[in-house]
Order: sequence, then structure tokens, then C-alpha cells
Amino acid sequence: MSYWFRIVGRLEACSFLLLLLIAMPAKYYMGMPIFVRVVGPLHGLLFLGYCGLAFSLALSENWSLRKHLLAYAAAILPCGTFWFEKTQNS
Repeated sequence: MSYWFRIVGRLEACSFLLLLLIAMPAKYYMGMPIFVRVVGPLHGLLFLGYCGLAFSLALSENWSLRKHLLAYAAAILPCGTFWFEKTQNS
């Protein structure tokens, strides 16, 4: 698996957790929307980067349709990209 795909996948998962566990509670329970305004677009950029790299790798490395779709599904779930990386390396 590509080095950059792994890095972006890890950053995407971390930004998703940061958004879910810190930024959104800060917005809704403490009235501090600034965290969502910062982390939200960052996560969106990382999500799009991960999906773009997944598409590129799927074409260049001839991934099966199942593996290709699992990569996208992993980006939607919290910690999913960690799981995807682990299952593809074993």
C-alpha cells in the first residue's frame, strides 16, 4: 500500500475522531463553534484526499471491486481507515 495513502488515512481517522469527540461536543455543549469551523474543513480535505488516493491506487494496483469499496466505507466509519490498513497489510 502506498506510503501517502497510509499517512492520509491515518490523518483522516484522527481528524474524524477529533471532530466527533472534541469539536462537536465543544460546539453543542459549550457553545464554542470555532473548533468545528477549523477541524471540519480539515477533515473534509483529508477525506477527499483519502478517497482520491484510494481511487488512484485501485486503478494502478488493480484492486478488486470489494477492496475498492471497502476503502471508501472505511473512510465513513470512525477509525475505519486504521482497520482497512491493518486488514490489507496482514
